[in-house]
Amino acid sequence: MASIVRGVRRVVARFSRSRFFRRVGPTIMPPLERGMTWLTRGRVQLSGLLVPSLVLHTTGAKSGLERETALMYCPEPRGRMLVTGSNFAGPHHPAWSTNLLAHPDAWVSLHGQHVDVRAILIGDDEREAVWAYIERQWPGYRGYERASGRTLRIFRLTPVASGR
Repeated sequence: MASIVRGVRRVVARFSRSRFFRRVGPTIMPPLERGMTWLTRGRVQLSGLLVPSLVLHTTGAKSGLERETALMYCPEPRGRMLVTGSNFAGPHHPAWSTNLLAHPDAWVSLHGQHVDVRAILIGDDEREAVWAYIERQWPGYRGYERASGRTLRIFRLTPVASGR
């Protein structure tokens, strides 16, 4: 089974790095993710069928309103999660990453469970090691950084005691 998952991930990774996907992904993926979230009451993300996925709930940097975004993540030990602001290799940082810079306390929906987290931007001192770790799970993912022409923001989401 593990070899099948690795094979499927290779195919999906190659497709997700294509110009076609980078062009149409921002348009088609969010509504598909919202539909799957609605159908499964947040227990399953569409992208989560192939890669580890979560729904990140942030506070808007300017509006102060709650925002949510379905994201691929890379699990780390002790329940931590790495999320990368690739924005489909677009030229601008995604809004959710700006929200985390302004309001690092957030929460994620992970398999339908609420997890309070604190976001920390990965610094230059740790950046190469973190990229190596991410690419062991998702080979070629750093290609988004090269294609975007910007340094992607990577955040470590660390679970914190729930205020709920």
